Amino acid sequence: MTDHGEIRNAAAVTGGPEAPPPERRAVLAGRIAALAATAGFMPLHAVWAAGIPLFADEERFHVWHADGGGPYLWFLTALAVLPAVHSFALIRPWGLVFPAWTPWAGRRVPRMLLIVPGYALAAALGAYAALAVVLSVAQWSSPEAIFSPWTGVYGIAQFAVWVAALAVATRSYARRTRTRD
Repeated sequence: MTDHGEIRNAAAVTGGPEAPPPERRAVLAGRIAALAATAGFMPLHAVWAAGIPLFADEERFHVWHADGGGPYLWFLTALAVLPAVHSFALIRPWGLVFPAWTPWAGRRVPRMLLIVPGYALAAALGAYAALAVVLSVAQWSSPEAIFSPWTGVYGIAQFAVWVAALAVATRSYARRTRTRD
């Protein structure tokens, strides 16, 4: 069964108005946002969390890692699963109707439950990317820097893609779940 058929079936179960299927570009954007969270963010942070100083000054890295950097990175890596799931919820039928394994099975998902976090995360990631630009420029040739300045360049590009994709997927979800009068 296609995504579109599942969405129509979900609308029939809830008895509510049918939401149109997500546009092709929104589906692509949702997938890209999920990939940015998982394949773009998680692997490098997991390597660092494991104590491997990839693209880092080895001595400074080990001091920072031992001083709480390791658990912090494991937390960030695990936390990145949430925006990936959220990105898929914006484009999948279970973003419209709660799945059977939840206590709210068959009920409609409140629109704002996905729209507010989508826009908030896009804004927060955008602000973080802007801060990364400033820090990368300020610390480019600093002898105190732990990580290579090129990791900042990678991070800025990766976050820009993540922000744009998440904003497109969230905007599409907001438009297609709007109540039609």
